[in-house]
Amino acid sequence: MGSSPLRIFSLDADGSDIPPDSFETILTILRNTRGFNLDIYKDKCIKRRIAIRIRKTGCSSAREYGELLKGDQAETDQLLKVITIHVSQFFRNPSTFERLRKDIFPYLFACCLREKRDSLSILSVGCAGGEEPYSVALLLKEFFAPVLDRINVSIAATDIDLPVLETARTGLYRNERLAEVPPEMRERWFCPENGHFRLAPEIREMVSFRQGDLYQMEDLSPSDLILCRNVLIYLERRHQERVLKKFAQILPKGRILVLGKSETLVGESRRLFQTVCPVERIYRTA
Repeated sequence: MGSSPLRIFSLDADGSDIPPDSFETILTILRNTRGFNLDIYKDKCIKRRIAIRIRKTGCSSAREYGELLKGDQAETDQLLKVITIHVSQFFRNPSTFERLRKDIFPYLFACCLREKRDSLSILSVGCAGGEEPYSVALLLKEFFAPVLDRINVSIAATDIDLPVLETARTGLYRNERLAEVPPEMRERWFCPENGHFRLAPEIREMVSFRQGDLYQMEDLSPSDLILCRNVLIYLERRHQERVLKKFAQILPKGRILVLGKSETLVGESRRLFQTVCPVERIYRTA
């Protein structure tokens, strides 16, 4: 009795040799079945993550994997999860939050008082598991509680991954996600629960989550502060510029945009913002 032929897997680890037709098939399946449009993202980033699932499933080619996706909804969900993988933690890049505490929030609250406004809107784009917007909420609660009695602060958080948003709403985190949370803050606002830590309802209630896609940005509301960190790096340059221009439209003059440490303004968007802190990638609308 003969043995089964050995299957040879030759796809490059970074997915760079995925044929264009197979790549388009996979993108079309995600677009049609999950409403997930990848046209604005860098092909190399997407191909690298597709290659992970091709290897994991044991498919011998991208074409075979495309055929698998057509009849396997569970695998489609797994692929979407890998593509939209989120790695974050509370107070990621602590120096950025220190700058927010010392300079940006006092400035924004002063703008509100000068303009006789009683509200301040904050938007966290690509919020992953909620660590970033919750960190902002903690910062406000810890250091600006008296101001919150006079100025109503709303924090909206968006992400393309609906299951991740559902997890964010629960406010339950593993210990490693809290590595940068000061001990006294952890003691005050987190409660141990079955090996994890549950964020206090008082903080969770400060943040509203909704699904949002940078491909469709028409429904973004005017904001005083936008945090969009470590998102633009995955987009093609022309789409980075389009997103930055949209941010400039919904930020009133003199309001704040915070990007990730490895991101910067590109193209015509440079005319729309002034640099506040180049190290922390903080900008103000011109």
